Amino acid sequence: MSSILFIGLGNMGSGMAVNLVKAGHDVHAFDLSADAVAKLADEGATPVTSLKDFKAAVDVVITMLPAGPHVASVYTSPDGLPSSIEKGTLFIDCSTIDVQTARAVGTGAKERGFPFVDAPVSGGVAAAQGGTLTFMVGGEASDFEAAKPYLDAMGKNVFHAGPLGNGQVAKICNNMLLGISMIGTCEAFHLAEKLGLDAQTFFDISSTASGQCWSMTSYCPAPGPVPNAPSNRDYQPGFAAAMMLKDLRLAQDAAKTAKAPTPLGAHAEQLYALMESAGADGFDFSGVMKLLDGSLPKN
Repeated sequence: MSSILFIGLGNMGSGMAVNLVKAGHDVHAFDLSADAVAKLADEGATPVTSLKDFKAAVDVVITMLPAGPHVASVYTSPDGLPSSIEKGTLFIDCSTIDVQTARAVGTGAKERGFPFVDAPVSGGVAAAQGGTLTFMVGGEASDFEAAKPYLDAMGKNVFHAGPLGNGQVAKICNNMLLGISMIGTCEAFHLAEKLGLDAQTFFDISSTASGQCWSMTSYCPAPGPVPNAPSNRDYQPGFAAAMMLKDLRLAQDAAKTAKAPTPLGAHAEQLYALMESAGADGFDFSGVMKLLDGSLPKN
């Protein structure tokens, strides 16, 4: 088994790190939240209270951070990674960030002698805890093969998407499609209700017809048809609307750079921005239903 430094113990990172511990790895866990580190220690990880003072030798560094600047700071700043990290240590960044930063950070790491892959995830908190995440991985084939055993310990599906940054490309394109699909599904259920067709009946019909999609059958935004969906717990996430908005903004930034028209992606971003401006972006992203029916809380 390997020694791993895991940086970033948010809702997703904590579950991922626990699964590495369960797989038998020696996990050193760091986060700015002392409580998060303490919880990982209770699960069997070794707590790290300061990266600067961290002296252990590790085989792998895994990061799960909020945004591009945080990733760049860890991997490129003099105050980022501990000085004990030796050349040849494998770097795996599981954050969802902009493509340009992923490619720049990965290229810089490779030039300094560190194998690097960008490996953003899909699946949400439940999948992170259950070890059933999907990883979309960018990097050289040899680096992907080196990273795969660790990703397998945290996920169910691991895909090599191509060179550095392509993991981020796959993630933002997938989530743009998901955001668009969820909005369409919400609109369909809302219209059906307004026209006198109850959610269960519409679900029974459309889930076996041409309108069938993941947003309907696995994550139905209307309460009732899918018992485990956030719609049945007042849209508590799940995958928060704030996170969907972040991914949609990344997709729109990338689309502008690539000069690729994405009109539905742009509209999806605007709708989730309305949830943000209403102070409702803490709801699940299927909470667009609340935007449509006018039940969002008032600021």
